[in-house]
Amino acid sequence: MAENASPSPTPVARAERFVWLTARVLEQRLFEYHFLGGGADAVETALAAYRNDDDGYGHALEPDLRGPVSQPLHTAHALAVLDGIGRCEGRRVEHICRYLTRISTPEGALPALHPSIGGYPSAPWIPVVDDPPSALLATGPVVGVLHRNEVWHAWLFRATDYCWVAVESLEKTHPYELEAAVAFLDGAPDRARAAAAAKRLGKLAREQGLVLLDPDRAADVPVAEGYGPEEHHLAYDFAPRPDSLARRWFSDAELDRALDHLASLQEEDGGWPLNWRTWAPGTALECRPMVTLKALLTLRAYGRPLG
Repeated sequence: MAENASPSPTPVARAERFVWLTARVLEQRLFEYHFLGGGADAVETALAAYRNDDDGYGHALEPDLRGPVSQPLHTAHALAVLDGIGRCEGRRVEHICRYLTRISTPEGALPALHPSIGGYPSAPWIPVVDDPPSALLATGPVVGVLHRNEVWHAWLFRATDYCWVAVESLEKTHPYELEAAVAFLDGAPDRARAAAAAKRLGKLAREQGLVLLDPDRAADVPVAEGYGPEEHHLAYDFAPRPDSLARRWFSDAELDRALDHLASLQEEDGGWPLNWRTWAPGTALECRPMVTLKALLTLRAYGRPLG
């Protein structure tokens, strides 16, 4: 009987079913693009539903920020989508840069939250203030992706200067800010300077215990202050691709252990779990397909079999 049994579904087939069952149209189109030979035009059409007249993006594109108004984190997410499909260019991105210029702080950088979010639901761990400070968390990924795509706009000059100062003076930090720093360095045009800064940050990550090097010891390792009980960050969070500068932070054994752990996290329904606190039902439903796509793309980038 065993000889006639159907083969077990592959990881990507299990994930595909999960995506069709649960994901927003954008994540469905992204799955089609990355794994089923779908076109970039369909992804752009889905992304356009989140675009506002001010050239920013809103409507809970980043699910932890609800409401229609444009926000820096939504726009960073949109740029990451365009980057992933090879469309981070042209007038579309020029218009986005105009939006970024209008909402910048006096330093020329981006706040984590623009005060326009006031009155709409948002994750309680990001405070809403009238005069928000610059944040590497929001600015680093945006500047990095624009440089990686050789976008040039007047806004980038001061924002790049801000990122260099923020990254090179970074001392006490937390995992998400460190991820944002790496995202900037991975796209920064000055590769020698970026490599030197990344090397320093790698030492800092280990000294401050910001990366879980042995997933089997997760229960014994405290998470960063304010994070959820299981909100550890592993090697692949900092280096989702082999060409990331953060890849040099980890030995082959450390990275393999982390990737084995990532592959093992796929759940019975085909999706990957969230490890951070969820504060509203919709955010959990919308984030899991995003996390699932990220896991699949990371595993594929490192040559792990997906089927």
